[in-house]
Amino acid sequence: MKIVSCGITDVGLKRGHNEDNYLINEELNLYVVADGMGGHAGGEYASAIAVNTVEEVVTSLETSASAGSDEDPAALAQQQIGQAIRLAGRRIFEKAKEQPEYHGMGTTVVVLYVRDGNAYVAHVGDSRVYLQREGRIVQITEDHSLIAEKIRHGLITPEEAKNHKMRNVITRSLGYQEDVEVDISCREILKGDTFLLCSDGLSGLVEDDEMDAHLTELGPQDAARRLVELACDRGGDDNITTIVATVEDVG
Repeated sequence: MKIVSCGITDVGLKRGHNEDNYLINEELNLYVVADGMGGHAGGEYASAIAVNTVEEVVTSLETSASAGSDEDPAALAQQQIGQAIRLAGRRIFEKAKEQPEYHGMGTTVVVLYVRDGNAYVAHVGDSRVYLQREGRIVQITEDHSLIAEKIRHGLITPEEAKNHKMRNVITRSLGYQEDVEVDISCREILKGDTFLLCSDGLSGLVEDDEMDAHLTELGPQDAARRLVELACDRGGDDNITTIVATVEDVG
């Protein structure tokens, strides 16, 4: 298995601090983006807890798999990723209770974990994962946001959603409650697949077809850089984070 990847985070043009965090662990084929909320100290801390906890738990998964666990590998991977994200949520929740300065902090999270020819994608919140396959890009996560729910119920159109006054209201995140529901999917990977993980600082300003074009024309490093630049060119009103990961070989 060979995956070439690049991650970039940028404070943007309107925020004083960057509350996003991301992780690329090439040894584990693990990729995480977390978009923190709750002010500089809280948001940055919450997103760091999410990223570090997921890496910690997936590392233990690799150790148990190497030890010859009898569980189905796919089921075990999905179970462990879900547990990792829920554990992160509990850690954030408990820390906010213990320390008043962190009250109200939380974070979104998206995880891509590639193992044994499968891509496991898990998320909470409105950070996204896209898959570009055979020249077509598709969002493979479903936003946990008020606007996304309105679109799904036919109450507003995607065009109306772009400038809606409640477009930043999310319905699910880590840290606001002790436990959280995690969406997890598994799909077989193919040579040439490109995954794009991003916070809403990118997806809110860059169209899907523009992502598709840059992923087609550029390698992961140049594509990630150009997409972040494009979001900044359009106002950069939030922190901007993206990871681009291309599967060059599935052998």
